Amino acid sequence: MSVRTTPPPCAEEPPAVTAAPVPGYTLGSAPGRLPLLGHAPRLLTDPCRFLASLPAHGDLVRIGLGPQTAIVVCHPGLTRQILADDRTFDKGGPLVDRGRELFGDSLAICGHDRHRRQRRLVQPAFQATRLPAYAAVITERAGRLTDSWRDGATIDVQAEMRAFTSQVAVATMFAASMSEAEQQQALDDLSTLLSGTYRRMFMPAFFSRLPMPGNRRYETVRARLRLTLGRLMETYRATGTDHGDVLSTLLSYQEDGTPRLSDEEVVDQILILFTGGSETTANVLSWAVYLVARHPDVETRLHAEADAVLAGRAATLEDLGRLPYTRQVVTETLRLYPPVSMVTRIVTADTELGGHRLRAGCVVVFSPAAVHRHPGLFPEPCRFTPDRWAVQQPQPPMPRGAFVPFGDGPRKCIGDTIGMTMATVALASIAARWRLEIPADARVRPVLRTFLAPRGLQATVRTR
Repeated sequence: MSVRTTPPPCAEEPPAVTAAPVPGYTLGSAPGRLPLLGHAPRLLTDPCRFLASLPAHGDLVRIGLGPQTAIVVCHPGLTRQILADDRTFDKGGPLVDRGRELFGDSLAICGHDRHRRQRRLVQPAFQATRLPAYAAVITERAGRLTDSWRDGATIDVQAEMRAFTSQVAVATMFAASMSEAEQQQALDDLSTLLSGTYRRMFMPAFFSRLPMPGNRRYETVRARLRLTLGRLMETYRATGTDHGDVLSTLLSYQEDGTPRLSDEEVVDQILILFTGGSETTANVLSWAVYLVARHPDVETRLHAEADAVLAGRAATLEDLGRLPYTRQVVTETLRLYPPVSMVTRIVTADTELGGHRLRAGCVVVFSPAAVHRHPGLFPEPCRFTPDRWAVQQPQPPMPRGAFVPFGDGPRKCIGDTIGMTMATVALASIAARWRLEIPADARVRPVLRTFLAPRGLQATVRTR
C-alpha cells in the first residue's frame, strides 16, 4: 500500500466555499496554530478546554493535527450528517491510521466497504439475550471490587476501575480465562500502546518508522500483545469447546464449515473489543467518581438512592430501573468527559458540509467533546448537572447529534448497552458502601491518550 507523503488537499488551503453557503453554518479557524506542531501542544496538555473552545470559532473549525489541517465539526446537525454518511465520511485520517497499527482492520477501524460484513459477524456476541449473563458477571466483579477496599485506604482510582473493567472484559470475552499474569501484562501493554497511538498521530508517517527507542518499544509491545491474544485463540480452537462467550462467537463457523473470520481478523476484533470493554468504561467510572466527590449535593442524592434500593449490596441488572439518578450521573459524566473525545474521518469524494465545499482527501474530525460543551446546546455547559437528564425535567427536545458519546449512525458503538450497564451497576455498588474523598488541592487533569483519562486521581475510601 502506498504511503501519502504530501498533505491531503485541504491542508495547504481552506476548503472552497460555495456561492450560497447554508445560513448559520460558519467556517472558522482555531487560533494559536504553531508551525509543524499545529495545535498538538494544546491537544496533548488540555484537550477538553481546547475542544470545548472550538464552537466559538464556527460550526466547522480548522485545526492543525501536527502539520496536517483537519476540520472539526461543532454543530449537532453537521455531526449527525457525517455520522450517518460513513461512505462519504469514511474511517480515516491520522488518528484512525495510527489506530490501524494497533487494532488492524477491526470493526471500529475498518473502512465502509468492510464494515457491514464485520458488524454482522460480531453482532451475535452483543444481542440483548446475552445481556443478563454479562450483567451477572458485572455484579459479581463489582461486589469483589467493593469488598477489596478498606476504610481509610488511599487508592489510585483509575487503576482500580481498570482492574474491575478488565476483569469483566476477560470473564465475558474469554470464559476459559487468561492467567492473572497474562491479564496484567496485557493491560500494561495496552496502556503503553494507547498512549503511543495518540502521540504518533501528530508525527509524520515516516517518523514512526525510524529505528528510535520509542518506536522499537512500541513495536515490541504491540507484537507481544497480539501474540498473547493469538495464543488464547489457538487454545480455544484446539479444544473446540463453545464457552458461550465473545471469543467463541468470533471463532464460530459458517454453515459450509469455513471460519467466519480469519485468524488475523479474530485477533483484531479481540483487541478492539477488549480495549473498548476495559479502557473506555474505566475512564467513565473514574471521571464519575471524581465529579461526585467534587459535588456534595450530587453525592448525597446518589448515596440516598443506593441506600433505598441496594441496602449495601451490589447492584444487579434488575435494579437498573430503580436507579434513575445513578444513570443520570453516568450520562452527565459521559457528556463532560466522553471517553472517545475525537475521531478522524476522511472525505472520500468532493462533497458539501454545511454549504462549504470539502475536497476528497480532507480530514474531518467528529468530536463529542466539542458538541457536548456547546453553550447553544447545554446551558452552563461546563457545569456538572445530572438533572439535565431527569425524565420529568421540562426542556426542549435535544437535536440529533448533540449527545453522541457512543457515536451514531451505522458506526455507533456496538457495546453501548453493555457499557452503560457496567458503569451504572458499578457506580451504584460503590455508592452503596463507600464514600470516596479527593483532596481539595488534588491536581486532576484530563489527558488524551486515544481515550480521555484522568491523571493524578487518587481517593481515600471511607465506610458509609
